[in-house]
Parts: sequence; C-alpha cells; structure tokens
Amino acid sequence: MNISDLFDVVDATWPAAHETRVGPWLIRDGQGGGKRVSAARPVGAVEQSDVAVAVSAMRALEQSALFSLREEDGGLDSILDGLGYQVIDPSILFFGPIFEEEVPPVTAFDIWPPLQIMKDVWAEGGIGAGRIAVMERVTGSKTSILGRISDRAAGCAFVAMHGTTAMVHAVEVLPDYRRHGLARSMMHAAAHWAKAQGATHFSLVTTGSNVAAQSLYSSLGMSVVGRYHYRIKP
Repeated sequence: MNISDLFDVVDATWPAAHETRVGPWLIRDGQGGGKRVSAARPVGAVEQSDVAVAVSAMRALEQSALFSLREEDGGLDSILDGLGYQVIDPSILFFGPIFEEEVPPVTAFDIWPPLQIMKDVWAEGGIGAGRIAVMERVTGSKTSILGRISDRAAGCAFVAMHGTTAMVHAVEVLPDYRRHGLARSMMHAAAHWAKAQGATHFSLVTTGSNVAAQSLYSSLGMSVVGRYHYRIKP
C-alpha cells in the first residue's frame, strides 16, 4: 500500500462531518472531532495568497486556522512558516500485516455501540462527544474495544475497516493502569476483530512524542511508513 492509499484509510475510518473544495483547498468541517478532521488540506498548487482563502473558509465554520501537511507539502510548509504558523503534533503513520496473539481472558472485548463506561474512559483522556460523533459517522465495518484490568474498565479504542486495512483510533488507557500490558491486549482484540472482517493489514497514527505507543506498535510488527504535521497560528 502506498502512502496516499493509507491516507485514504485515515479519512474513511475517521471522517469529517463535511468536506468542501474551496479553490486549491479541501476544507473539512470537523464539528469538534479534533485536528484530524478539521485541518485544511491542499488539493492543488498553492500560492501564499491562497492561504487567506482557506483561513476565511475555516473561520466561517468557527474553526481555528489549521493546516495538515504531508511530506510532499514542503512548499506550503515554508509559506506557512513564513506567515508565523507553528508546527503542532508531528504525527507518524504505522502499517503492517495483521497480527495474532491470544487475548488474556476477560481483558479486552469488541463492543458496538460503545458502552457509557467506555465513553467515560475516553472522556477522561480528552476524547469527548465530538470524537464519538466521528466514530458514529463511519459507514464501513467498525467496532470499539473495551479493555479491562483489576476488575474495571480501564481502556478503550476504536477500530474501523477500509478495504482490507483496519485502522485503530482513539486508543486510551487510564493513567493508573498503564504499563501493565492492557494496550497490547486491546490491540490484539482489535486485530482479531479485524481479521474476522477480512483485514490483511493493520494501521494507526500516533504522535511523535508518544514514545511508549511507538514502541508498542513496533513490537507488533508494524513499521513507520509516513509522517505528517499540522501548522497553526498562535
């Protein structure tokens, strides 16, 4: 799979509420679903004068002036840098073959729709109603993963399919229950579900600062295949 196809997986499994072509831009209405569904993307050659067009369109949606930049967007990256836009959330795309390992009993389950206790866990990690709405918008096969440890719900994740690739989003483990293997169990539960849906590959996105997550995903046989970042004006 090339990197462009993997970005299609990202868009299909974590979709904006609406997308509109405005000049050389794809303007996305995220409705509180986070940067991944709210940032403008270039879809043609962009000049410095075009930046104001995107900013106006985003402000009309009551969103911050936020741009998503892939590795091939070096020219736009330089333009935005010159205009005072700062880099935020450098992100890494992981991709690899579907993996299998037994999930310890009573540790991780796939459930759809997510239970209220799962929404509460997500909310503690800053994943609120806007991001739950993103999950609900996905039209393909999807589910949520409940992670349990010490007889309580302590972790959640969302996984969805696009073609034969599964992508995981919104992985959250409560702080007091991290580094006990729960995230790994949740990933394996997600992989079991995905394989049953016909997945041959597994993917996800994490921030460059999340070293623990990167170590986990590498240990599951996934590799870094792409990067992107955002720019926003303070």
